[in-house]
Amino acid sequence: MIETRLLTQFIAVAEELHFNRAAQRLHMAQPPLSQAIRRLEQEIGVSLFERTNRSVSLTPAGVTFLDSARDVLRLLDEGVEKIRRVSQGIEGHLTLTFISLAGYAPLLRALKNFRAAYPAVSFTMEEATTQEQIDALEQGRADLGFMRPPGRTSPGLRFDAILREPVVIALPAAHRLVDSGTVKLAALQNDHFVSPPRHLGQGFHDQLIQLCEAAGFRPHISQQARQLQTLVTLVASGFGVALLPASLAHEMREDVVFRPLEVDAPDELKHVELLMGWNARSTSIIRDKLIEEIRRVMTLKVD
Repeated sequence: MIETRLLTQFIAVAEELHFNRAAQRLHMAQPPLSQAIRRLEQEIGVSLFERTNRSVSLTPAGVTFLDSARDVLRLLDEGVEKIRRVSQGIEGHLTLTFISLAGYAPLLRALKNFRAAYPAVSFTMEEATTQEQIDALEQGRADLGFMRPPGRTSPGLRFDAILREPVVIALPAAHRLVDSGTVKLAALQNDHFVSPPRHLGQGFHDQLIQLCEAAGFRPHISQQARQLQTLVTLVASGFGVALLPASLAHEMREDVVFRPLEVDAPDELKHVELLMGWNARSTSIIRDKLIEEIRRVMTLKVD
């Protein structure tokens, strides 16, 4: 492997075409420089210079090698600078996973602020269920996730509750209770429900079951779907009713009506959190800077 020092010395001689001037430019004596160039020629197996008592000139191989040497040092300098920028959290790449970003204006504002402050940071955005996000964080395939409370996690994962919103009921537009200002959950005990599968979001799924049990019944789940937006579509199609985060009600539809719930249950069951999760066992300065910006904006409740 050719040392970068030899490339720097070769470039100096090639540009000066004079060993003494090149040695002065490099702040070294001329004999060691001549020896270094001979060693470089021996390593690559070709003559790079034509030498006479009066002049030094590049061979055709030397002309080609000069371009290559400059490219190598330029790429090395760019790589070192990139590493420095990454280590400072100025440049890099982040993979974000999320259940949905729609309806969360403060979170979107935080992401917009971060992108403006760090334009050299690129993103991969992946929509995924809570359990898929947990797996991705544990396996190092994601840097930051936005999810519902999971059923289980590994010790290395950390979470911030960045939003808390009430659970509401989604009803088909023709449902008998759409004219109610507030819907008593107990009045839905004979209705069919649609919900996410438990294995893709155990914490949120179990919370909704417990909420119904607090109202005196266990829901009959007729259909399941991975994404909450799909559940809204199932409600619109008449497959059942759905307990959903209030942020879903921001989507204006004529075929689905969202109503507040009335149920005698602990407050933690009547509200659902949006969590920001990451793997504390991995180190990432840019991820930590994004976490701090999200914390700042969510604390300020910026809309």
